[in-house]
Formats: sequence, structure tokens, C-alpha cells
Amino acid sequence: MTNIIITGCSRGIGKELVKIFAKNNQNRIIGISRTPQISDNENIHYLSFDLMQIENQSEILFQKIQSICESVDILINNAGLLVNKNFESVSYKEAYEMVYLNYIAPAWLIRLLLPLLKKSHKPHVVNISSMGGFQGSSKYKGLAWYSSSKAAIASLTECLAIEFAEYNISTNCLALGAVNTEMLWEAFPGYQAPVEPDKIAMFIADFAQNAHHVMNGKIVPVALSNP
Repeated sequence: MTNIIITGCSRGIGKELVKIFAKNNQNRIIGISRTPQISDNENIHYLSFDLMQIENQSEILFQKIQSICESVDILINNAGLLVNKNFESVSYKEAYEMVYLNYIAPAWLIRLLLPLLKKSHKPHVVNISSMGGFQGSSKYKGLAWYSSSKAAIASLTECLAIEFAEYNISTNCLALGAVNTEMLWEAFPGYQAPVEPDKIAMFIADFAQNAHHVMNGKIVPVALSNP
């Protein structure tokens, strides 16, 4: 049984990832989201958890995960937050939440799950970043806080590939371009991206299952466009 943890699974890419992995009954999926989810598939376990609370409730989350599986083979840090405002218009609360959900929470989740990742034969951590956080890419007004927080998780990916080398834990990062998700529409009303969530989820699922056999510590741009 392959144990897979996906954050941000209540909608968009995360929701599609759960569907894809669930097609294989050899996969045990743990979906983490703030919004409660229900499944009649015995291999899908939804945990309602607010990642903004991971500092204070990390032990609760760990115990819930450990009660479902004794090791973690794949961790996909997909949850995130995007607020489209000029740099000076973003409130402290909005800035803090973007940095926390896009960088600190996934970093802390990796740290929290390290004992379970170490028990896997060849675990893979996949961090979802953005083309906005990819060095050398086009940058856009209104996305300074978001893009810089996504750049942080990309840099962490490179660092952890070295830190975790002795444990045989691979960490890679996908810098996604625009995808037609609720988060994108909320930030850019009326914009239609060239990629649908199910298509990018297929790519991420394949990457999560196979890429760590040929790469580690890489930041991979995945985009048809970069709005």
C-alpha cells in the first residue's frame, strides 16, 4: 500500500489529485483540508484541519495521521493562498496568512511528518509553487507577497534535498502556471487559464510517483502561460 498525503484537497487541483490516486486501490490517500470532506471509499481518509493552526495543533494532526498509516510515501504540499493586491495595499493579516500557508505550514508539515517519511523505502515530497516564484520568470503587479512566499517554498525544496539525503527522502518542487481553479478566479475574476485542474493533476500525480527516481532538489516550471 502506498500512503499519500495531499493538502488543500477540498477543491481545485487537490480534489482532482485525490480522484486520480483513488483509481488505484493500492493507494491509501489522506486528504487534508480546512473544509470537511466525506468519502465512501475506504482508501480515502479526509482530515479536517486548518493549516494555520499547525503550530499549536501539530501533535493532534500527527496522531490522526499515524492512526491511519505508519509511514508516508508521498506528500504533496498543494494548499495555498493567493491575494491579488498591490504590495502596499496588502494588510498585515493577509501578508501573514499568505506567507504562513504558502511556506511555513508546508515546511512545518514536512518537519512534523519526518518520522513517517523516514519509514518509507523511497519517499517523495512534492511542493507546489508558482511560476510567479520561479527565478527569472515574468513578475506581475499585485502578486509580490504571493510570489515571494512561493519562491520560499521552492528554495526550501533545494535545501531539504541536501538535509534529507541521508534518509533517502527526495524533495522536488513544481512551479505551476495558471490553472482554472477557484483560487485563481477569486484573485483574477473573469480570467480563463489555458489548463484545467484535472489535466495538471494528472501531471502532478505522475510526477509524485515517478520523478524522484531520476531527480532530487529540482524546481520544475510547468506552464503554458504565465499571467
